[in-house]
Amino acid sequence: MSERRARVVFLVRVPDERTEAFLAAYEAVRHLVAGGVPGHLVDQVCRSSADPEQWLITSEWASLADFEAWERSPEHRDLVRPMRECFTDARSLRFLIHAQTSAAARPDPRAESPRLSRS
Repeated sequence: MSERRARVVFLVRVPDERTEAFLAAYEAVRHLVAGGVPGHLVDQVCRSSADPEQWLITSEWASLADFEAWERSPEHRDLVRPMRECFTDARSLRFLIHAQTSAAARPDPRAESPRLSRS
């Protein structure tokens, strides 16, 4: 069986006065990672609708091993340092993707559904 894809989640706190620096640091890193780090598939940065200082950074990887290799690299530490300097709190979680459903997998609502016949 092939290795499962992985989802890495960082829940971070960024004070309002550091938000601009945080977003600039994220912007500087994201295209470099997307274009050149083996195994990286996608990432997102999200801001809490309830607490504007709470942020979520998620990334999806071909495997957890790909993420861990990137995380151990000196290049990773150098690239993310400006972003990490904006955090007052951070929590990292790692998950293996068990199942995924996308909009493309939904049945077409226009398709006729099977009908039970009454005898």
